[in-house]
Amino acid sequence: MIDDGVDDRADDDVLDGYSRVVSGVAEHLIPRVASLRVKGRRGDSSGSAVVLTGDGHLLTNAHVVGDGDSATAEFADGTTAQAAVIGVDRLSDLAVLRADRAIPDPPEYGNADGLRVGNLVVAVGNPLGLAGSVTAGVVSALGRSLPVRSGTAQRIIEDVIQTDAALNPGNSGGALADGKGRVIGINTAVAGIGLGLAVPMNPTSRRIIYALLHDGRVRRAYLGLVTTPAPLRPQLVERFGQRTALRVVEVISGSPAADAGLCAGDLVLAVDGTPLRDAQSLQRQLFAEAIGRRTEITAIRNGALVDVVASPAELTDR
Repeated sequence: MIDDGVDDRADDDVLDGYSRVVSGVAEHLIPRVASLRVKGRRGDSSGSAVVLTGDGHLLTNAHVVGDGDSATAEFADGTTAQAAVIGVDRLSDLAVLRADRAIPDPPEYGNADGLRVGNLVVAVGNPLGLAGSVTAGVVSALGRSLPVRSGTAQRIIEDVIQTDAALNPGNSGGALADGKGRVIGINTAVAGIGLGLAVPMNPTSRRIIYALLHDGRVRRAYLGLVTTPAPLRPQLVERFGQRTALRVVEVISGSPAADAGLCAGDLVLAVDGTPLRDAQSLQRQLFAEAIGRRTEITAIRNGALVDVVASPAELTDR
């Protein structure tokens, strides 16, 4: 044995602690994450789903459900349940199902608003053939946007969590958890090698889930902006009293934002006087009550303050 004078016990303690956290989260969540096989008009699809409520509801991705209206949920212990799709929201990529029999109790759901880049996260899925799939990593970015397509309509899933926890095929709809086993996101896509994305659990997504549970749908207003958070220059921070705004990356052709005259590169400061500091702050402005309402948008373009008026449309799948 070569003695290099370095005590490895501290490193071992760190690794042992890390392993205990990951294994503890896995032990807690694996029984509560189901493998999902969905029957659709265009064929079957599969993914994972997380127990949502104590009376049999499951939470998964809208893209996992697709055009299906029923599914089979299989849990890690081999028990199965038939589940009906009761609500789908394409914009958030969330869907809710209701099982026809008793299923495991739900895990605790946390709040992703408290996440920071570098936080430990554990991804738990139950893809077909890979029951109890667990990977761990860190939050590598927050506030990402994910362009998707539903039929002929283009969608932008906002405020997505980016993580380097590897996601296996079929992990979509599974849980992204913090070190205490609280579900803080629903894994939504594999964006590339070493890159995974998840829909955050926060007040906005909870409002969406509530609507799916009670109404089966979410009425959403639509502006047609792809944005990313951007810091303001010091002089603008002092002038407007906020440190960040939303940089317009893309304006969807023919959208209310395009009709209002917003352009890529604009820095959007506020909507109806409410400061926009992140994607979620914009999402909160775009529920049913905003549809067709005169909406004032304040932006900076080439250093000049610009005010435009938009009329958000109702988001449809067409």
